[in-house]
Amino acid sequence: MESTPVLLESKSSPINLLNEMQQLRLLGHLCDVTVSVEYQGVRAEFPAHKAVLAATSKFFKEVFLNEQPVEGPRSSVFLNEVQVADFASFLEFVYTARVEVEEDRVQRMLEIAEKLKCLDLSETCFQLKKQMLESVLLELQNFSEAQNSEEDGGGGGAAPERDPPGSPEGPAAKPKERA
Repeated sequence: MESTPVLLESKSSPINLLNEMQQLRLLGHLCDVTVSVEYQGVRAEFPAHKAVLAATSKFFKEVFLNEQPVEGPRSSVFLNEVQVADFASFLEFVYTARVEVEEDRVQRMLEIAEKLKCLDLSETCFQLKKQMLESVLLELQNFSEAQNSEEDGGGGGAAPERDPPGSPEGPAAKPKERA
């Protein structure tokens, strides 16, 4: 009798793998590259794993696949004009698939994602910027409606009379009054 194949798939394995790689990086274990970043005289070095960087960033993949074999335990990459805090956040994102940043840094994170060709971070930043914009637009719409209500109703009384949704007497069906 022939056995039917079944799929064994772990939902937790990708998250566990990322968590373990992050712990290894934070402890400096098995790191095979040091990324040095500098911006306006502020410089920092970050130990990391080539495989993680190459898997998450086309920039790093190109660098590592094109580099000459290095004598010694670790190679290094230098990034000029990258803020230390932004690269630290980038690393946290690629090692954990999430990072918390201030709203005003989202654009900078998008820029570093584009510079390092990290599609996941680019898409995440883009989606967040889209949500932030939609939120601002909704607030503006609510403010505008509140202003119109104050002008129409004198600021205090009952709300202007409106037909219920779906009513045949809806706004499109009413003739416009002439002054």
